[in-house]
Amino acid sequence: MEAQPGRTDRRRFLLIAGLPLLAVGGLTAYAAWPQPDRPRVRVRTDLEPLESRFGTHVGELTEAHWLGYDIDEGAGDRTVPSPDSRIRLVGVARLAAGGAAAIVRNAEYAFAPAAPTSGLPAPLEQYLPADAAWQHSPQFDAHANRPQSSALPSGAYHFDGARDLVRFDLLYLYT
Repeated sequence: MEAQPGRTDRRRFLLIAGLPLLAVGGLTAYAAWPQPDRPRVRVRTDLEPLESRFGTHVGELTEAHWLGYDIDEGAGDRTVPSPDSRIRLVGVARLAAGGAAAIVRNAEYAFAPAAPTSGLPAPLEQYLPADAAWQHSPQFDAHANRPQSSALPSGAYHFDGARDLVRFDLLYLYT
């Protein structure tokens, strides 16, 4: 029994025309599929996580506004999985009365006026005084960023002695 020429040509046409249409339909459905919402950035005010990480170096905290997040999460699926976590802690905290001034006066650290080199995330800007007189010391950073039992910290601390404020932007590598 011979194949009918019209029937084979119709199958070939449907296959050639149908596959691209199917692919376009699938891609359209994927693009329109609702994506899970990213968690909203929440400014934190709890003191315990900060005191446990750097309270021994800066003293008692009385108030804080800060963010803590894994800096690699924002890249989504486009990053290579890693067993390490890189957590950024960034914010501003008020020290007990006279705390910042005492740290800045310590001659061992040689504090000098310096503007912070990194910007604050937008949700924190409202908690930062515009006319703060920031002072920085690489020696203090080295002292405060010594390796901890579970993490390797790095970053900078800036102090305003008149307002008893510390501005911190730290990165903790957990391996």
